[in-house]
This record gives sequence, structure tokens and C-alpha cells, in this order.
Amino acid sequence: MTGPSWNDVRRELLALVEEDQQLRAELATEGSLFDGYHPRMRAVHEANAERLASIVNQRGWPGEPRVGPDGAKAAWLIVQHAIGRPAFLREALEALRLAAARGEVPALQPALLEDRIRTLEGRLQRYGTQFDWDESGELSPLPVEDPDGIDERRRAIGLGPLDQSIRAQRQAAASEGERPPRDWHARRRGMEEWLREVGWRP
Repeated sequence: MTGPSWNDVRRELLALVEEDQQLRAELATEGSLFDGYHPRMRAVHEANAERLASIVNQRGWPGEPRVGPDGAKAAWLIVQHAIGRPAFLREALEALRLAAARGEVPALQPALLEDRIRTLEGRLQRYGTQFDWDESGELSPLPVEDPDGIDERRRAIGLGPLDQSIRAQRQAAASEGERPPRDWHARRRGMEEWLREVGWRP
């Protein structure tokens, strides 16, 4: 095998995620993390996505047999954050589904990425994992399909009931100092413009 070993790839993936998390913590501390998509955060997400895409194109998906559970989780997190690259997320979803079918990543990973893609495309999510501020100022799951079957679908991928997740998400947001947008309608308009700009919406 030429190039870096899978262990080297694992270390690189962990370092990329560490950079992501450190910047997130820094921006949260200074209070600028939640004022739209921060340019510094976007730059890190783009750079990390570019590197992971290169790894996947050259060597295939870095699942647990190759990079261990922590390395595979890091790869998945990089994809989850690569929201400015619709084509890459869709390709990664297919790769993750195949990896999950082979037992190389948890079923949770493609499920959460599917929810993210669906909501970015303006479709209903399946597992209720994607949250945003609603018009009344509550952090709530974005719309889901078949609400009556949501907890059964969540259970199948190892998640607890949606009500528990709602409480946990709201508690986490409060502990980080996250607050509803000052102008919800303006934020929605800005988000819709960005979604069209990067190609998620027509």
C-alpha cells in the first residue's frame, strides 16, 4: 500500500475534528457562534470536507476496521458539518449506507446524515435528529414524516424517544448560551438564500 497508513489517516481525521471543536468552543465563548454560519467555521468545514473527500476518492470510506471507532466517527462528523457541499454529502450517504450494511459503521451514522440531507433539501426527516429554533423561540425538531412511527424508527438505530432528545437538546443549548434568533423571519430568509446559493434548493 502506498501513501499514509490507515493509522495515519485515523490520526489526521481526529486532528481535523479537534480543530473543528476547538473553533466551535472559541466562537461559542465569544458569543458569535450562533449568529448565522460564521465564516471561520465555514472555512474549517470546507477544508475538512476537501481532505476527507480526497481520502475517500483515493482509498474508500474510512470505516471502523480501517480507522477504529473514533476515526470512523470523526469521518462521519466531518461529513455532517460539510453542509456547503451537497454532492459530497449525497455521495457520503451512499458510502455510509454500504459501510453500515457491511457492519463497518453504526447504523446511526447514515441515518443521521440522511436526516441532515433531507432537511437541507427541504424534505421531512425520518428520525427527528435535526433541530432548529421555531417561530415561538423553542428549539424543536424540524418536521418529520410519519410522526406516529418516529420512536420505533429511532429505536431501530439505537436512539431513545424523541421527547427525551428534545429535552436534552434544549438543555444543551441553554448550557452553551445559545439563544433564539433576534429576528426569526430574517434568519429564515438568510438561510433560504444560502441553501439556494450552495445548491440544496432550486
